[in-house]
Amino acid sequence: MPAPTLDSSSNVRPDARDESTARSYAITLSAPDGAPIAADLVMPIEEPRGALLVAPAMGVKRRYYAGFAKHLASHHGLASITIDYRGIGGSRATPLHATRAALTDWGELDLAAGTDELARRFGGLPTHYVGHSVGGQLMGFVPDAPFERALFVGSQSGYWGHWDGMHRAGMAMLWHAVIPASLATLGYLPGKALGGGEDVPGGVARQWATWGRDPEYLGVSARERDGAWFSLWRGRLRAYAISDDGYAPERAVRALVDVYRNAEREVRVVRPRELGAREIGHFGFFRSRFAASLWEDAGRYLADGS
Repeated sequence: MPAPTLDSSSNVRPDARDESTARSYAITLSAPDGAPIAADLVMPIEEPRGALLVAPAMGVKRRYYAGFAKHLASHHGLASITIDYRGIGGSRATPLHATRAALTDWGELDLAAGTDELARRFGGLPTHYVGHSVGGQLMGFVPDAPFERALFVGSQSGYWGHWDGMHRAGMAMLWHAVIPASLATLGYLPGKALGGGEDVPGGVARQWATWGRDPEYLGVSARERDGAWFSLWRGRLRAYAISDDGYAPERAVRALVDVYRNAEREVRVVRPRELGAREIGHFGFFRSRFAASLWEDAGRYLADGS
């Protein structure tokens, strides 16, 4: 098939940070409810072998994943779309306290916009999914979940009982006290002040906290949608559990993976010392110092299934 073209209907602007072996473009998508969704499209120089949707972590802007996406394009021939969820980064259209959004909207509407764009541009190519943290949780809410392979990084069931010791107490406090108090006083979750990324719309944070207090986590919302695509999706899923990731301990990662019960599931535990690193944590996977190790492992899996 011919390489997909960039057309004026997508409001494309070339990214000044393009590399010689990949091209990045800022585009604007339209969600099913008409909301504008900011996204980055990354293209390999040659005709792409496949395409993927990158779903960020809670309160993390899409540009955080730019280096990873360009690596997959230049080294593995994979095109990608990475979005900003509504209320985050380039998709914040109104003041945060006035942003009306639920966490499920990020999957059913915002990620759906990315999936629709992938189908429009790359129909016929294998399509895959990369979810970081909450991004992996949301895949089951994406309509039809049209992905052959999925890669989760630090994606977990956020129920506080999956943590131990002081981490358990901290997670319980987040769901039962910190988020409710923030919403009552500010109307949104002040992620910047709490050291957790961008500020988050109130409706998103409210639903997130409701999940975190429930042993089934997102299971209630999934059941309200007849299981959504959590139980129906039959693709291949690889989840990375980072041993020093305090936000996603292995038990919590496995609990989320088990929700995708009909998928071909694999959990890979990554230990920093095995890569000659002092730490990786919840966000380190997407830093360029792991390009030759973690990014290459991810790229081979997404491109070839190896």
